[in-house]
Amino acid sequence: MSEVTAEMIARGRGTDPDSAAQRRRVAFRVREVREKLTSSGTGHRAFDVELLHLFALARRGAAGPTLALLVVVGLISSIWIPAADLLLWTGVVFAALAIGYALAGRFLSATDAQINVVAWRGRFLLSETIQGFAFALIAALILQHGDADARAFVLIVLLLVAAINATVSAAIPGAAYCTLTPVTLAIVLALRGFESASTLPIATLAVATQVYFVILARRLYTQSLATLTFQAEKNGLIAELEQAKANSDEARRRAEEANLAKSRFLATMSHELRTPLNAILGFSEVMQGELFGPHSVSAYKEYSNDIHSSGQHLLMLINEILDLSRVEAGRYELKEESVSLSAVVEDCCRLLTLRAQKRDITIVEAVEPDLPRIWADERAIRQVVLNLLSNAIKFTPQGGQVTIKLGWTAAGGQYLSIRDTGPGIPEDEIPIVMSSFGRGTLAQKNADEGTGLGLPIVKGLIELHGGMFSLRSKVREGTEVIVVLPPERVMNALPKLDPAPPQPAFQIVRDHAPA
Repeated sequence: MSEVTAEMIARGRGTDPDSAAQRRRVAFRVREVREKLTSSGTGHRAFDVELLHLFALARRGAAGPTLALLVVVGLISSIWIPAADLLLWTGVVFAALAIGYALAGRFLSATDAQINVVAWRGRFLLSETIQGFAFALIAALILQHGDADARAFVLIVLLLVAAINATVSAAIPGAAYCTLTPVTLAIVLALRGFESASTLPIATLAVATQVYFVILARRLYTQSLATLTFQAEKNGLIAELEQAKANSDEARRRAEEANLAKSRFLATMSHELRTPLNAILGFSEVMQGELFGPHSVSAYKEYSNDIHSSGQHLLMLINEILDLSRVEAGRYELKEESVSLSAVVEDCCRLLTLRAQKRDITIVEAVEPDLPRIWADERAIRQVVLNLLSNAIKFTPQGGQVTIKLGWTAAGGQYLSIRDTGPGIPEDEIPIVMSSFGRGTLAQKNADEGTGLGLPIVKGLIELHGGMFSLRSKVREGTEVIVVLPPERVMNALPKLDPAPPQPAFQIVRDHAPA
């Protein structure tokens, strides 16, 4: 089996480099996701990189609305600020926004290996601080005029700037403080110009608004972290599913290789064993019958009998192994026809009557009358009955009884029950008995050795017919096996013919008189 055939190559024998590399990649992804999920807070680099990525996306997305706000504020501020000062402030704010936009673009275009989390976080914090001070400069420009409307306008603008930056910079907690700190200082400066009667409520509202923005930034950060956690869990589940699929594909490939090897082995051994075995059986039968004269030594005849019986046992073992392998591989083809189950049972009882009489075993048949025929493979059904009946006779002690019942099931099918008065099977050994080559302790002590393939073959053949096979046993009380064939296998009886068919309306009378 060391040769590599085209069929083996098609099935992927050996280690596939591509599949092995894919399994390594999936295993790395699973390990990475598990490290993410087991890390707390932002201590894991992958989480920190993804948070920075969210911040960069938010900063680039907010560039348009922030520029629109800058244009509107500039137009309205032209009422109080000279054109030169307004252009200077607009240029400073635009430069600060351009710096933030450019940093976000560079970060998004960088590869994972090129990202230094600490350095990029520091750059973003510095950019947010510059933007905060740039927007706060408007308070210093407008408050010089002492106009109450201008002060109210400054307060509104600064609160809008604080709201925008609190939501944009939520992915990095420190960025929100870098923006809100200069804006808060400008708000305090703007509140100093109001009258004392109205300063307290407005100041309280402004401070409460800043506190709200801080809390909002923290909540958004927590939400971002939870979203990343859920995404990591989803990626972990997908990776583990891919890992499980890769493992199942590898197991299926190995199972196909093993099945191919088994099929080749069985096909080879079937041919290689049966050829000399037929010769052994033929020549031992000639020696057993003394066709060319009697043996000079009587022991030779006994030896030939032993050789013939051993050859038959080996041939039966080969046939059972091949039958079981075909059933397990799903290659056992049923040759279905109309079969009388009661007739098959009667024939099998007749074949095994001599064996039962030698051990003084009574076979009792209880068959319901007028059972219709079934649509099944007669050879398979006969093999089922022979295996079960021979097992019952083999394990029934001398003077025991084997009871065969055949009748209808409640669902309209047919059942076959064979019960013996043997020693029984312990409950914990029933799965062993039902497995291939499995034999119980009582069977191993029996002088009549078996192969341990009879019951698995019976179960496989019955399941191929869509039926059920069950085994019930109790120590010192006996064993009962039940075979149930489904109602679909039972053939409906044809309607009876009318004994007096109607006469035709007219008759043709032929004249046989001589012309």
